[in-house]
Amino acid sequence: MRKQRWSISRVIGAIALILLAVIQLFPLIWLVDFSLCKSDQLFTSGILVWPEEFQWGNYVTALTESNFLHYLFNSILANALAVILVIIIAIMASFACTRMHWKLRGPTSILLMMGLMIPIHATLLPNYMIFDRVGILDTLFALLIPYVAFSLPQGFFLTSSYMDSVPRELEEAAIMDGCGIYRTLLVIVLPMMKASIATVAIMTYLNNWNEFIMAMTFLSSPTWKTLPFAILEFTGQYSSDYAIQFAVMTLSALPAIIIYICLNKHITKGVAMGAVKG
Repeated sequence: MRKQRWSISRVIGAIALILLAVIQLFPLIWLVDFSLCKSDQLFTSGILVWPEEFQWGNYVTALTESNFLHYLFNSILANALAVILVIIIAIMASFACTRMHWKLRGPTSILLMMGLMIPIHATLLPNYMIFDRVGILDTLFALLIPYVAFSLPQGFFLTSSYMDSVPRELEEAAIMDGCGIYRTLLVIVLPMMKASIATVAIMTYLNNWNEFIMAMTFLSSPTWKTLPFAILEFTGQYSSDYAIQFAVMTLSALPAIIIYICLNKHITKGVAMGAVKG
């Protein structure tokens, strides 16, 4: 009887998880489905459409028309630099706040963590005025500064939580062997924080990949515009060709989806290990 109850509960749990997965994946399936159809096939009574012939030309148009590849390069460059800067600053700040003793250690940690509570929209106007005065509007720095600033609190939280769980005896032994602060950090601490660093990198990348409101506010020329602008341009240029718009949206989401699928285990592992101290 117990085995029967256990099997029934497992079946119910599996069905619930499958339904949840289908609900979560349906928008992506719907997006890919419509991107492979002709525009005149989209106005049907069904939720999904089985195309008479797969329209791969929609993706060719999306890649060749407008500035899609240019915007893709800008997104990759801005996100890669933001990830590198966030990792470096978060690790240095975490080491200073968890391992070093100085008067403003506590207030500095609180100040960095308070960044989690600041909404993006509240900073748009003051940032715009500051960037305009220093002359960095419509440049790569206009994106990097807010991207790093809004990703740093989360990165600091994850790295400091994980670094707090690293045994101090290892660092003390390294210092006894003649290692300085920087060598101890690079040789002893960082190799033990691979999961946490990977988590910070992935979450920073995913959070900034589809960001639009700051890019729309701080950028005006196509020079440094990012991938969401491709969707905006195709919406205006192909206002009646919805299939091509779906193809552009699919291509825009594809890099983030691939990275998340490939590195999902690192996110789970990093968050779980960083949340357990001691």
